[in-house]
Amino acid sequence: MEYRQLGRSGLKVSALAFGTATFGGVGPLAKWGATETAQACRLLDICLEAGINLIDTANAYSRGRSEEILGEAMAGRRERLLVATKVRFRMGEGPNDLGLSRAHVVAQCEASLKRLGTDRIDLYQMHQWDGLTPLEETLEAFDTLTRAGKIRYSGISNFAGWQLVKIMATARAMGVVPPVAQQIYYSLESRDAEYELLPAGIDQGLGALIWSPLAGGLLSGKYRRGKAPEEGGRHLNDWHEPPLSDEARLYDTIEELVAIANGRGASAAEVALAWLLGRAGVASVILGARTEEQLRRNLGAADLVLAAAERERLDRVSLPRLIYPHWHQQRTIPDRLGPAAASLIEGHPAD
Repeated sequence: MEYRQLGRSGLKVSALAFGTATFGGVGPLAKWGATETAQACRLLDICLEAGINLIDTANAYSRGRSEEILGEAMAGRRERLLVATKVRFRMGEGPNDLGLSRAHVVAQCEASLKRLGTDRIDLYQMHQWDGLTPLEETLEAFDTLTRAGKIRYSGISNFAGWQLVKIMATARAMGVVPPVAQQIYYSLESRDAEYELLPAGIDQGLGALIWSPLAGGLLSGKYRRGKAPEEGGRHLNDWHEPPLSDEARLYDTIEELVAIANGRGASAAEVALAWLLGRAGVASVILGARTEEQLRRNLGAADLVLAAAERERLDRVSLPRLIYPHWHQQRTIPDRLGPAAASLIEGHPAD
């Protein structure tokens, strides 16, 4: 397993991480999975054997049950793991039971620590933007928790590019500890993050943690053009998160993934994950799994190094349309964009 520096911190995280959104099966996430403690322990065993050291969860996953199960599964091996969790979404019926206010952040940190059965959170992430709470209030709360030893590092998730830059600038102006990571959606199905988030993250020193790297299973290889998905698969017209951006391009990408996978004796999922591991700004790719077989199969991506020609094939078939001002900059100043934007223009024609 490769270990990568997380942003401009000194923390090293495994190139593949494990996500626990399938733990608990309470509420809307029940359709993702309903893993309980015994199975969670087995999945964690596999992760540790493979060298994974980063486990991602959130207080909102199954209304706290995901954190509880993870805490139970970590018993006796907490020191071998980095625990990442999140705060932002509603956790009660009261007017202050959501958001990034000092009141909610501090209360939910304490609640997460209790559910996880630990004395610190290694990476505490703002799960979504809160446009009503002043950034100064949120950052002060995170800084206080950091200095109290209750969290080690902070991160953001699902922020827009301007929101990312604003929070980093505000943290520096306040003299508080800034975030070191951003957790974002990024996959061969949707490369939207290349417009702003990845270049901004590289520029500001935020390592990218990737959620839903297989687009919720769409890139697993079980969805093929003209073929019905296997039993239990979700049909494309029922897909909501992440949304499908271009069905024709998706199927073209899947065909290329399958072709490369067949030539390498790998799965389409492994190839899709290996492509992400080679993208600029990516610190770790978060795997989700309901079964041991599924997890073991996807872990093979850690040892799969794609050839330049294979990467070029995937880059070309999944290439997104450049939006303004990127197409204008690419046409007029490609030699002056700087290293942070290199991944954005790579593969796009000159005009």
